[in-house]
Amino acid sequence: MKKQKLFLLAFALFISSTFAAMAQLQQPALSPAASVSQVVGFTKISIDYSSPAVKGRKIFGEIEKYGVTWRAGANAQTIIEFSTGVNVGGKNLRAGKYSIFMTPTESGDWTVHLNSKAASVFAYMKDGKIDEEAVAKDDAVSFKATTERGGNTERLQYHISANDNKVAHITMAWEGVKVTFPVDTQVDQKMDQFKSQF
Repeated sequence: MKKQKLFLLAFALFISSTFAAMAQLQQPALSPAASVSQVVGFTKISIDYSSPAVKGRKIFGEIEKYGVTWRAGANAQTIIEFSTGVNVGGKNLRAGKYSIFMTPTESGDWTVHLNSKAASVFAYMKDGKIDEEAVAKDDAVSFKATTERGGNTERLQYHISANDNKVAHITMAWEGVKVTFPVDTQVDQKMDQFKSQF
């Protein structure tokens, strides 16, 4: 009788711990977190983003409307970080974090925005829409980026190429679109500054 009680108690503990473990198990994220980083020249460039899948949907022109600024990822804002000052879109930017927004277009090049506050695009909602003027006001820089159409990238990806180890090229690829922009890490200027100190 005593053995039977001990067995039942052990069995009950096993069942309850199994249910507790199952309750803690979560579904995989639909848009998993992703990151990429690359040292170019003296600058570490890092991008943190969420990576949604196409899943047979029409993304650009339907889910993400043309002419409406988009968060360039999913979930939280997409963040790009520079460990030193850089030049992007013809403008010098300080080291630090910026959020990336993009304005898709049906044809021609897309506009890339680097947000000076590293804010979410949803911080610019007004009357159920993105307030494009408010977005522009907080741009550290905005510029047209080379946009290619064709191919198919199922899950959103960012890539950083080091090229000549002075100018990086950042590429966002998703669905049938690739958007690429250069980041000049100002290697020569930094070398000149270094030499001038001696």
